[in-house]
Amino acid sequence: MSLSDLAKPPADSGFGSRFYLVSYLPTYAAAVFVLLLVWAGAPDWLGKPGHGISFGRAWSTAAHLDAGQIVMLALVILLVAVVFQPFQLGIVRFLEGYWPSWLGGTALVSGQTKRKRGLAAQAQLPQDPGKHTDPDIQRAGEAGRELRRRFPLPDDLLRPTALGNVLAALEDDAGREYGLDAVVAWPRLYPVLGDQVRALVDDSRDVVDAMARMAATMAITTPICGVLLIYCPLWWGFLVLVPLVLSWFAYRAAVQAALGFADAVRVAFDLHRFDLLTALHMRLPEHHQEQRVLGEQWCDYWRQGVPLRPNLEYTVEKDKA
Repeated sequence: MSLSDLAKPPADSGFGSRFYLVSYLPTYAAAVFVLLLVWAGAPDWLGKPGHGISFGRAWSTAAHLDAGQIVMLALVILLVAVVFQPFQLGIVRFLEGYWPSWLGGTALVSGQTKRKRGLAAQAQLPQDPGKHTDPDIQRAGEAGRELRRRFPLPDDLLRPTALGNVLAALEDDAGREYGLDAVVAWPRLYPVLGDQVRALVDDSRDVVDAMARMAATMAITTPICGVLLIYCPLWWGFLVLVPLVLSWFAYRAAVQAALGFADAVRVAFDLHRFDLLTALHMRLPEHHQEQRVLGEQWCDYWRQGVPLRPNLEYTVEKDKA
């Protein structure tokens, strides 16, 4: 299980704004693009004179749709979006790189390892302190920050994709300084977040899911367009590149959104870790080491069922009467 499984609470399901952003909008974009090709005359299988493909025909067809046809079209797109909504988590995990090794994951992990080592080299300063210039220090600091945000510390946690490594770095890093395992602590921390931090987390996660869904939807649309345009004039075939390019840009946007989401989750741990302990009726620790030990004990219990220590101190609010 990964943090991507737990970042959005079950109550998020339904037909609210998240559904239309994550599920409906990518489905609508793909459906409209495919319909435009069909209305324009693709596939031109018959090859009859006057049957060629043209966007003028597509515009004419769209302009003459009556209200009933438009409503029916919207309902069909909505139905497709609803049917594929449960696959959202699987889509994100696939883009993270959770696939069999025979699909080329090993080679891609090697590429990600090289990128990680390149950033690590940029984050190193010369051993001679006298050669440390301000620009060098600034560049090393920026490289170190990107290294921490984009890659998990242990090499065995590296994923084949940039998106997977951003989320793996989040799972490895968030809450670790406080003795908390992000994956098991997050579903307990989320309910005690403040409104501002929760909105920040939710909004950034919605963008990650929306861009991931757009990338996958447009990637699937590309071969469909290829089939529709196979008998069309050559220059029409370049339209196949439209969903392919959109898929690539959407994936890059998902990576950037994931960086923002990861920062929001780290902020949540920094600002609300004591709220989690308060909700558990724990006496707040006075020292950092005590906080780490307490966090590790609770995470061991949540993850593996390791019994809490018998002398664990609770704070119970006494009846003021």
